[in-house]
Amino acid sequence: MAAPQDDHERHEQEEHERREQGRVYDPDHKDYHNWDQRENEVYRHWLDERHEGYVDYERLKHKEQKAYWQWRHEHEEHEHMEHQ
Repeated sequence: MAAPQDDHERHEQEEHERREQGRVYDPDHKDYHNWDQRENEVYRHWLDERHEGYVDYERLKHKEQKAYWQWRHEHEEHEHMEHQ
């Protein structure tokens, strides 16, 4: 059986590979998001609303990533209506 640290390292590696493929996992909502140009624009909008400069998503602290996905899920319906 793998030690907890090994499991953590494996999970981190898997997440890195998914980001390389353009997919990001939101653990609180238990879903994946394609990280494409559109998601990047939405992410930049979120940063602007917070009056923060650009930081690569994967460099955000877990708490900030969680805040982004919470905001993102709250704004999905609005975004969906804009693109119809």
